[in-house]
Amino acid sequence: MSLFIPTYFAPIAQYKEIVNVKDAITFEMDDNFQKQSYRNRCYIYNSNGKQLLNIPVKNKYKSSQARKKTKDMLVDNDSNWQDHHLKSLQSAYRASPFYEFYEDDLQAIFSKKYSFLQDVTIDTHLFITDALQISNAFYKTETYNSIIEKNDFRSLANAKLSPKLVVDEYYQLFNDKHGFIDNLSILDLLFMEGPNTISFLSKKE
Repeated sequence: MSLFIPTYFAPIAQYKEIVNVKDAITFEMDDNFQKQSYRNRCYIYNSNGKQLLNIPVKNKYKSSQARKKTKDMLVDNDSNWQDHHLKSLQSAYRASPFYEFYEDDLQAIFSKKYSFLQDVTIDTHLFITDALQISNAFYKTETYNSIIEKNDFRSLANAKLSPKLVVDEYYQLFNDKHGFIDNLSILDLLFMEGPNTISFLSKKE
């Protein structure tokens, strides 16, 4: 079993592992929610450098004593986050080589009304697998798996970790101003490389 946490337009490091496990993957659906993780955030590259896109969330249980499970996190739609994220992506990537090829499918995600965070993350995963034609099936856990002997990739959801260079450097729109920024959202690589994205993810170190 290859175990991952579903995250919001996951970082490149996560999709590199998904592509290379070559089998079905399993999403951990019963973990505790952690702030400042990729569960509800991703990073893109705009003219000012690295930009955070964050989905505001709230716990469906009002009691502060209730353990905050990721599966119980509701999307806080009062902030109109979808409009903000879409406009940010348009501003950052409109001039990229492949943004226009995926824009309609992105519009579908940002116009859909979500209640639960995990529904957003699963939909963004389906968007990426369709764009990259990744055939890995996925399953969802029913209970929390505390120990996995191998292929436990849940740590990739930790935004505080800085993995070594994930993929070979590729051209980014603003690298003449800010240099190459590694392990951004998979969207950055997708919009710059299109169908060639899979070759970057598949390359062995």
